[in-house]
Amino acid sequence: MAKKSALLGTLNEEIVVCRKCPRLVEYREEVAREKRRAFRDWTYWGKPVPGFGDPSAELLILGLAPAAHGGNRTGRVFTGDRSGDFLYAALYKAGFANQPTSVRRDDGLQLQNAYVAATIRCAPPANKPLPSEISSCRSYLVREMEILQPRAVLALGKIAWDAYLEVLKQRGLILSRAAFPFAHGAEAELPSEGARLFGVYHPSQQNTQTGRVTSAMYGQVLGRIQRFLAK
Repeated sequence: MAKKSALLGTLNEEIVVCRKCPRLVEYREEVAREKRRAFRDWTYWGKPVPGFGDPSAELLILGLAPAAHGGNRTGRVFTGDRSGDFLYAALYKAGFANQPTSVRRDDGLQLQNAYVAATIRCAPPANKPLPSEISSCRSYLVREMEILQPRAVLALGKIAWDAYLEVLKQRGLILSRAAFPFAHGAEAELPSEGARLFGVYHPSQQNTQTGRVTSAMYGQVLGRIQRFLAK
């Protein structure tokens, strides 16, 4: 565990100083300067947001990107926004987190057997990263996977689902992503070198406030993951 923790620490130090994508750098720093009125007293993070969680995790949870006034403000993935409120409450109920809330980096949140990362490490305009930006960030995901060696991956939405499958495709482990269609509750048994892939709708307000996804729906999938990891 100490070795994995050190390797993840080194990786996260590299992520935080990344400036590969000019559009994302400009946007994340502009948001950090202008701020949202409700957070005018905050010093925004305004940098790429590293992964977070248990270095010995068997479950890798992969999201889309930091929210402009969530992770881009707090410096921790899924922290300080409604998506994070929903996600960490679900992880707490399932036993993967020590508390149901995630408001700031020093709030005491700890993950148990889970590690959370994002497909894109910088907040993108309108929450829509470009394909080139996803590609530029892929090496960070590859290294996280190499370090963690997760047994299960939970993709929060189709972009994260495709991002994980693309890593396997580039390794030559699968021929096409099309063989593994995304859906809420989807489960893909991949080659032995790949983890079991589970999919859920992203916990965005657009999904949670309309009832497209509920805490019970997340609970069902997380329960399946627990049973898989217990084997």
